[in-house]
Amino acid sequence: MFRTLLAAFAQPEPPERLDTEDSRLALAALMVRAARADSMYEASERAEILARLAARHSLPEAQARALLEEAEALEAEAPDTVRFTRLIKQAVPYEDRTEVIEALWAVALADGARAPEEDAFLRQLAPLLGVSDQDSALARRRAARD
Repeated sequence: MFRTLLAAFAQPEPPERLDTEDSRLALAALMVRAARADSMYEASERAEILARLAARHSLPEAQARALLEEAEALEAEAPDTVRFTRLIKQAVPYEDRTEVIEALWAVALADGARAPEEDAFLRQLAPLLGVSDQDSALARRRAARD
């Protein structure tokens, strides 16, 4: 699965659809990338990612941890964010992408600080994922309330 996604990043045009496992991994890796945007990967951010993965995909803790570990490795090897988001944008319906933005904001806010680097990164991600600024702002507000 890991190698399949890396190969998809290398193609000029991403596949029309990702299979479920690849989609899970790509979204988890994007959460890791958001958490690392400020060059600090806090335990609270990792815990938020684990909780979101477990809830979103109905995974037991051990499976969520395995998915996160694979996502951390993928994020470290994945190319630029534009190719990453293009792959996700084509594979994930809009409604799910707004939920992804909310999860990304929750990860960025998990350490109790709104770092300028994370803020800028997430503001860049919304349009790359095809999510409107308004929907991204609403997602951020929902994440901040959680």
